[in-house]
Amino acid sequence: RAALLLGELGSSGLEASREEFLRGQLTALETGARVLAGADVGFVEQVESFFQVLPVLGDLEVYALAHAELDLLLPGDGPLLDRYTAYRDTVAVPVERLGEAVREVSSLLRERARQAFPLPVEETVDYQLVTGKPWAGFNDYRGEFRSTVSINADLPVGLGLLPALIAHESYPGHHTERCRKQARLGGLPERDIYLINTPENLIAEGLADLGLTGLGLSSWGGLLAELYADLGIGFDGELGEQIARAAAPLTRVRQDVALLLHDRGGSVQEAQAHLERWALQSPRRTAKTVAFLTDPLWRAYICTYVEGEALLSSWLDARPAGQPVGGRFVRLLDEPLTPAGLRAMLA
Repeated sequence: RAALLLGELGSSGLEASREEFLRGQLTALETGARVLAGADVGFVEQVESFFQVLPVLGDLEVYALAHAELDLLLPGDGPLLDRYTAYRDTVAVPVERLGEAVREVSSLLRERARQAFPLPVEETVDYQLVTGKPWAGFNDYRGEFRSTVSINADLPVGLGLLPALIAHESYPGHHTERCRKQARLGGLPERDIYLINTPENLIAEGLADLGLTGLGLSSWGGLLAELYADLGIGFDGELGEQIARAAAPLTRVRQDVALLLHDRGGSVQEAQAHLERWALQSPRRTAKTVAFLTDPLWRAYICTYVEGEALLSSWLDARPAGQPVGGRFVRLLDEPLTPAGLRAMLA
Protein backbone atom coordinates (compact mmCIF):
# COMPACT_ATOMS: atom_id res chain seq x y z
CA ARG A 1 0.00 0.00 0.00
CA ALA A 2 2.82 2.42 0.84
CA ALA A 3 4.47 1.67 -2.51
CA LEU A 4 1.21 2.37 -4.35
CA LEU A 5 0.77 5.69 -2.56
CA LEU A 6 4.36 6.63 -3.37
CA GLY A 7 3.63 6.02 -7.03
CA GLU A 8 0.62 8.33 -6.91
CA LEU A 9 2.29 11.09 -4.92
CA GLY A 10 3.90 12.86 -7.88
CA SER A 11 0.53 13.51 -9.52
CA SER A 12 -1.31 14.37 -6.31
CA GLY A 13 -1.10 18.12 -6.75
CA LEU A 14 -0.07 18.59 -3.13
CA GLU A 15 2.01 21.53 -1.97
CA ALA A 16 5.72 20.79 -2.45
CA SER A 17 6.59 20.77 1.27
CA ARG A 18 3.71 18.43 2.05
CA GLU A 19 4.64 16.09 -0.80
CA GLU A 20 8.25 15.99 0.41
CA PHE A 21 7.14 15.15 3.95
CA LEU A 22 4.77 12.40 2.79
CA ARG A 23 7.36 10.92 0.43
CA GLY A 24 9.76 10.48 3.33
CA GLN A 25 7.09 8.98 5.57
CA LEU A 26 5.85 6.54 2.93
CA THR A 27 9.36 5.43 1.98
CA ALA A 28 10.05 4.63 5.61
CA LEU A 29 6.76 2.77 6.00
CA GLU A 30 7.45 0.69 2.90
CA THR A 31 10.83 -0.33 4.30
CA GLY A 32 9.32 -1.10 7.69
CA ALA A 33 6.72 -3.33 6.06
CA ARG A 34 9.43 -5.17 4.14
CA VAL A 35 11.37 -5.77 7.35
CA LEU A 36 8.26 -7.09 9.10
CA ALA A 37 7.62 -9.38 6.13
CA GLY A 38 11.06 -10.92 6.59
CA ALA A 39 13.00 -9.15 3.83
CA ASP A 40 16.76 -9.00 4.29
CA VAL A 41 17.25 -5.26 4.80
CA GLY A 42 20.56 -4.33 6.39
CA PHE A 43 20.72 -2.11 9.45
CA VAL A 44 22.39 0.84 7.71
CA GLU A 45 19.91 0.61 4.83
CA GLN A 46 17.05 0.65 7.34
CA VAL A 47 18.42 3.75 9.05
CA GLU A 48 18.86 5.57 5.73
CA SER A 49 15.34 4.67 4.62
CA PHE A 50 13.71 5.41 7.96
CA PHE A 51 15.49 8.66 8.80
CA GLN A 52 17.19 9.97 5.61
CA VAL A 53 20.64 9.92 7.24
CA LEU A 54 23.71 7.72 7.09
CA PRO A 55 24.81 6.61 10.58
CA VAL A 56 28.47 7.50 11.10
CA LEU A 57 30.88 5.97 13.60
CA GLY A 58 32.29 8.32 16.19
CA ASP A 59 35.96 9.28 16.47
CA LEU A 60 37.80 7.51 19.28
CA GLU A 61 40.20 10.45 19.52
CA VAL A 62 37.27 12.75 20.27
CA TYR A 63 36.13 10.35 22.99
CA ALA A 64 39.64 10.21 24.43
CA LEU A 65 39.76 14.02 24.60
CA ALA A 66 36.43 14.01 26.43
CA HIS A 67 37.85 11.47 28.87
CA ALA A 68 40.88 13.68 29.46
CA GLU A 69 38.69 16.68 30.21
CA LEU A 70 36.51 14.66 32.58
CA ASP A 71 39.63 13.34 34.29
CA LEU A 72 40.54 16.92 35.19
CA LEU A 73 37.04 17.83 36.37
CA LEU A 74 35.98 14.80 38.38
CA PRO A 75 36.95 14.68 42.05
CA GLY A 76 38.89 11.83 43.62
CA ASP A 77 41.41 9.30 42.40
CA GLY A 78 41.16 5.94 40.69
CA PRO A 79 39.77 4.73 37.35
CA LEU A 80 37.80 7.32 35.38
CA LEU A 81 34.75 5.05 35.05
CA ASP A 82 34.56 4.60 38.83
CA ARG A 83 34.89 8.33 39.49
CA TYR A 84 32.31 9.26 36.87
CA THR A 85 29.89 6.67 38.23
CA ALA A 86 30.46 7.93 41.77
CA TYR A 87 29.84 11.52 40.69
CA ARG A 88 26.61 10.59 38.91
CA ASP A 89 25.41 8.76 42.01
CA THR A 90 26.32 11.73 44.21
CA VAL A 91 24.35 14.24 42.13
CA ALA A 92 21.32 12.01 41.53
CA VAL A 93 17.95 13.45 42.47
CA PRO A 94 16.77 11.72 45.66
CA VAL A 95 14.02 9.33 44.58
CA GLU A 96 11.60 10.74 47.11
CA ARG A 97 12.18 14.24 45.69
CA LEU A 98 12.16 13.31 42.00
CA GLY A 99 8.53 14.17 41.34
CA GLU A 100 8.90 17.55 43.03
CA ALA A 101 12.12 18.33 41.17
CA VAL A 102 10.52 17.39 37.84
CA ARG A 103 7.60 19.76 38.45
CA GLU A 104 9.84 22.67 39.47
CA VAL A 105 12.20 22.28 36.51
CA SER A 106 9.21 21.90 34.19
CA SER A 107 7.62 25.07 35.57
CA LEU A 108 10.83 27.03 34.96
CA LEU A 109 11.25 25.77 31.39
CA ARG A 110 7.54 26.13 30.61
CA GLU A 111 7.65 29.82 31.48
CA ARG A 112 10.64 30.40 29.23
CA ALA A 113 9.24 28.28 26.40
CA ARG A 114 5.90 30.08 26.45
CA GLN A 115 7.68 33.42 26.21
CA ALA A 116 9.88 32.31 23.32
CA PHE A 117 7.39 30.10 21.48
CA PRO A 118 3.78 31.01 22.41
CA LEU A 119 1.57 28.04 23.22
CA PRO A 120 -2.21 27.60 23.52
CA VAL A 121 -3.36 28.76 26.93
CA GLU A 122 -4.90 25.36 27.70
CA GLU A 123 -1.76 23.30 27.03
CA THR A 124 -0.62 21.09 29.89
CA VAL A 125 1.80 18.28 30.73
CA ASP A 126 1.17 15.61 33.37
CA TYR A 127 4.19 13.73 34.72
CA GLN A 128 4.42 10.21 36.06
CA LEU A 129 7.29 8.07 37.34
CA VAL A 130 7.59 4.58 35.83
CA THR A 131 9.94 1.61 35.94
CA GLY A 132 10.83 -1.29 33.67
CA LYS A 133 11.16 0.74 30.46
CA PRO A 134 14.11 0.82 28.02
CA TRP A 135 14.07 4.64 27.75
CA ALA A 136 14.77 7.51 30.17
CA GLY A 137 11.68 9.52 29.31
CA PHE A 138 8.67 9.23 27.02
CA ASN A 139 6.15 11.78 25.77
CA ASP A 140 2.64 10.52 25.07
CA TYR A 141 0.88 13.35 23.27
CA ARG A 142 -2.86 12.95 23.89
CA GLY A 143 -4.09 15.63 21.52
CA GLU A 144 -5.88 18.85 22.40
CA PHE A 145 -2.54 20.29 23.59
CA ARG A 146 -2.12 17.73 26.40
CA SER A 147 0.78 15.36 27.06
CA THR A 148 1.63 12.71 29.61
CA VAL A 149 5.37 12.46 30.17
CA SER A 150 6.78 9.35 31.83
CA ILE A 151 10.12 9.55 33.64
CA ASN A 152 11.92 6.24 34.12
CA ALA A 153 13.05 5.85 37.73
CA ASP A 154 14.95 2.59 37.14
CA LEU A 155 18.27 4.47 37.18
CA PRO A 156 19.21 7.60 39.14
CA VAL A 157 18.32 10.84 37.37
CA GLY A 158 21.11 13.41 37.63
CA LEU A 159 20.39 16.89 38.94
CA GLY A 160 22.40 18.33 36.06
CA LEU A 161 20.68 16.20 33.43
CA LEU A 162 17.09 16.73 34.57
CA PRO A 163 16.66 20.07 32.73
CA ALA A 164 17.80 18.51 29.45
CA LEU A 165 15.34 15.65 29.99
CA ILE A 166 12.41 17.98 30.67
CA ALA A 167 13.43 20.27 27.81
CA HIS A 168 13.51 17.19 25.56
CA GLU A 169 10.14 15.76 26.51
CA SER A 170 8.18 18.94 27.20
CA TYR A 171 9.47 22.51 26.92
CA PRO A 172 10.48 23.29 24.19
CA GLY A 173 10.77 19.68 22.97
CA HIS A 174 8.16 17.08 22.06
CA HIS A 175 5.15 18.60 23.82
CA THR A 176 5.84 22.09 22.49
CA GLU A 177 6.43 20.80 18.97
CA ARG A 178 3.25 18.72 18.92
CA CYS A 179 1.17 21.61 20.31
CA ARG A 180 2.47 24.15 17.82
CA LYS A 181 2.22 21.76 14.87
CA GLN A 182 -1.33 20.83 15.86
CA ALA A 183 -2.25 24.51 16.01
CA ARG A 184 -0.54 25.25 12.68
CA LEU A 185 -0.98 22.02 10.71
CA GLY A 186 -3.86 20.35 12.54
CA GLY A 187 -6.04 20.21 9.46
CA LEU A 188 -3.68 17.77 7.74
CA PRO A 189 -4.53 14.11 8.48
CA GLU A 190 -0.87 13.02 8.39
CA ARG A 191 -0.22 15.30 11.40
CA ASP A 192 -2.79 13.46 13.53
CA ILE A 193 -0.46 10.48 13.99
CA TYR A 194 3.19 10.16 14.94
CA LEU A 195 4.83 7.19 13.23
CA ILE A 196 7.89 5.49 14.70
CA ASN A 197 10.86 4.88 12.38
CA THR A 198 10.10 7.69 9.95
CA PRO A 199 11.96 10.91 9.05
CA GLU A 200 9.79 13.04 11.34
CA ASN A 201 11.38 11.22 14.29
CA LEU A 202 14.83 12.56 13.46
CA ILE A 203 13.54 16.13 13.36
CA ALA A 204 11.59 15.65 16.59
CA GLU A 205 14.42 14.03 18.53
CA GLY A 206 17.06 16.38 17.17
CA LEU A 207 15.16 19.51 18.17
CA ALA A 208 14.25 17.98 21.53
CA ASP A 209 17.90 17.23 22.29
CA LEU A 210 18.65 20.87 21.43
CA GLY A 211 15.84 22.17 23.61
CA LEU A 212 18.01 24.12 26.04
CA THR A 213 19.85 25.65 23.09
CA GLY A 214 16.54 26.70 21.57
CA LEU A 215 15.68 28.51 24.81
CA GLY A 216 19.03 30.29 24.83
CA LEU A 217 20.14 28.38 27.93
CA SER A 218 23.64 27.50 26.80
CA SER A 219 24.74 28.27 30.37
CA TRP A 220 22.42 26.86 33.02
CA GLY A 221 24.53 25.92 36.03
CA GLY A 222 23.86 28.97 38.18
CA LEU A 223 20.14 29.05 37.40
CA LEU A 224 19.79 25.38 38.27
CA ALA A 225 21.74 25.69 41.51
CA GLU A 226 19.34 28.44 42.65
CA LEU A 227 16.28 26.39 41.76
CA TYR A 228 17.53 23.33 43.67
CA ALA A 229 18.58 25.49 46.63
CA ASP A 230 14.96 26.64 46.94
CA LEU A 231 14.06 22.94 47.25
CA GLY A 232 16.71 22.38 49.89
CA ILE A 233 18.89 20.33 47.52
CA GLY A 234 22.56 21.23 47.20
CA PHE A 235 24.11 21.20 43.73
CA ASP A 236 27.32 22.68 42.32
CA GLY A 237 25.82 24.05 39.13
CA GLU A 238 29.07 25.32 37.64
CA LEU A 239 30.79 21.95 38.00
CA GLY A 240 27.69 20.12 36.81
CA GLU A 241 27.57 22.22 33.66
CA GLN A 242 31.28 21.70 32.97
CA ILE A 243 30.98 17.93 33.38
CA ALA A 244 27.86 17.74 31.20
CA ARG A 245 29.58 19.73 28.45
CA ALA A 246 32.72 17.58 28.65
CA ALA A 247 30.71 14.34 28.49
CA ALA A 248 28.44 15.45 25.62
CA PRO A 249 30.57 13.91 22.81
CA LEU A 250 30.21 10.49 24.46
CA THR A 251 26.51 10.30 23.59
CA ARG A 252 27.52 9.19 20.08
CA VAL A 253 28.97 5.97 21.51
CA ARG A 254 25.43 4.59 21.69
CA GLN A 255 25.15 4.72 17.89
CA ASP A 256 28.58 3.11 17.57
CA VAL A 257 27.28 0.23 19.66
CA ALA A 258 24.13 -0.07 17.54
CA LEU A 259 26.34 -0.42 14.47
CA LEU A 260 28.52 -2.93 16.31
CA LEU A 261 25.50 -5.05 17.20
CA HIS A 262 23.43 -4.84 14.04
CA ASP A 263 25.89 -4.12 11.23
CA ARG A 264 29.13 -5.76 12.35
CA GLY A 265 27.93 -8.87 14.15
CA GLY A 266 29.12 -7.85 17.61
CA SER A 267 27.90 -9.62 20.72
CA VAL A 268 26.00 -8.15 23.66
CA GLN A 269 29.11 -8.64 25.77
CA GLU A 270 31.20 -6.65 23.28
CA ALA A 271 28.54 -3.94 23.22
CA GLN A 272 28.53 -3.64 26.99
CA ALA A 273 32.32 -3.52 27.12
CA HIS A 274 32.40 -0.78 24.47
CA LEU A 275 29.87 1.29 26.42
CA GLU A 276 31.86 0.93 29.62
CA ARG A 277 35.14 1.80 27.91
CA TRP A 278 34.06 4.78 25.83
CA ALA A 279 30.70 6.02 27.15
CA LEU A 280 31.83 5.54 30.77
CA GLN A 281 28.62 3.72 31.59
CA SER A 282 28.32 1.57 34.69
CA PRO A 283 27.20 -2.06 34.24
CA ARG A 284 23.65 -1.09 35.27
CA ARG A 285 23.54 1.63 32.64
CA THR A 286 25.07 -0.52 29.91
CA ALA A 287 22.37 -3.13 30.51
CA LYS A 288 19.67 -0.47 30.10
CA THR A 289 21.31 0.96 26.96
CA VAL A 290 21.72 -2.46 25.36
CA ALA A 291 18.09 -3.29 26.16
CA PHE A 292 17.05 -0.22 24.17
CA LEU A 293 19.45 -0.96 21.31
CA THR A 294 18.23 -4.54 20.97
CA ASP A 295 14.52 -3.80 21.28
CA PRO A 296 12.93 -4.73 17.90
CA LEU A 297 11.02 -1.45 17.70
CA TRP A 298 13.72 0.91 18.96
CA ARG A 299 17.02 -0.58 17.78
CA ALA A 300 17.44 1.83 14.84
CA TYR A 301 15.91 4.74 16.73
CA ILE A 302 19.13 5.71 18.53
CA CYS A 303 20.26 7.31 15.26
CA THR A 304 17.50 9.91 15.52
CA TYR A 305 19.17 11.34 18.62
CA VAL A 306 22.78 11.15 17.47
CA GLU A 307 22.43 12.16 13.83
CA GLY A 308 19.40 14.34 14.52
CA GLU A 309 21.24 16.55 16.99
CA ALA A 310 24.26 16.75 14.67
CA LEU A 311 22.22 17.74 11.60
CA LEU A 312 19.93 20.19 13.37
CA SER A 313 22.81 21.77 15.26
CA SER A 314 24.60 22.44 11.96
CA TRP A 315 21.39 23.88 10.52
CA LEU A 316 20.89 26.19 13.50
CA ASP A 317 24.51 27.32 13.29
CA ALA A 318 23.97 28.23 9.61
CA ARG A 319 21.23 30.76 10.44
CA PRO A 320 21.48 34.23 8.90
CA ALA A 321 23.83 36.68 10.58
CA GLY A 322 22.11 38.48 13.44
CA GLN A 323 19.22 36.02 13.73
CA PRO A 324 18.81 34.71 17.29
CA VAL A 325 18.85 30.95 17.65
CA GLY A 326 15.20 30.97 18.72
CA GLY A 327 14.22 32.59 15.45
CA ARG A 328 15.61 29.59 13.60
CA PHE A 329 14.54 26.99 16.16
CA VAL A 330 10.88 27.97 15.82
CA ARG A 331 10.89 26.70 12.24
CA LEU A 332 11.68 23.23 13.56
CA LEU A 333 8.69 23.49 15.88
CA ASP A 334 6.27 24.77 13.25
CA GLU A 335 7.17 23.51 9.79
CA PRO A 336 6.99 19.98 8.30
CA LEU A 337 10.74 19.92 7.64
CA THR A 338 12.62 16.77 6.66
CA PRO A 339 16.22 15.65 7.18
CA ALA A 340 16.76 15.62 3.42
CA GLY A 341 15.36 19.11 3.17
CA LEU A 342 17.65 20.45 5.90
CA ARG A 343 20.69 18.92 4.20
CA ALA A 344 19.66 20.58 0.93
CA MET A 345 19.53 23.94 2.70
CA LEU A 346 23.05 23.36 4.03
CA ALA A 347 24.48 22.31 0.65
